[in-house]
Amino acid sequence: ACAFAGLWNCVTINPLNIAAGVWMMLNAFVLFLCEAPFCCQFIEFANAVSARADRLRAWQKAAFYCGMAVFPVMLSLTLTTLFGNAIAFATGVLYGLSALGKKGDAISYARIHQQQKQMDEEKLTGTLEGQV
Repeated sequence: ACAFAGLWNCVTINPLNIAAGVWMMLNAFVLFLCEAPFCCQFIEFANAVSARADRLRAWQKAAFYCGMAVFPVMLSLTLTTLFGNAIAFATGVLYGLSALGKKGDAISYARIHQQQKQMDEEKLTGTLEGQV
């Protein structure tokens, strides 16, 4: 979607639209290299780029993909750039959510809160007994 929207964005006279379109096509190429290297088997360095991208942490991928997707929108705010970069931005958001980790359950949080409350009460009673 990013590549097709970038190509469509290049069919204009406005230089900012052309720059945003070229950047979007570059984004699509980088996403293919990092996420689906089997689509780029004819490129020699595709596996090396994919291996390097796999070593990145999830929050680093999130920042990279979201930053790549926001730049063309800042260059030229049109529906084509918004819809074309939506998938790349969504990929970054999903990596960001995975970086946050798994959601905890309410029971474990209630136990932790109860233990902290008991410890606070014990400390309070210990200082009161020490003063008397």
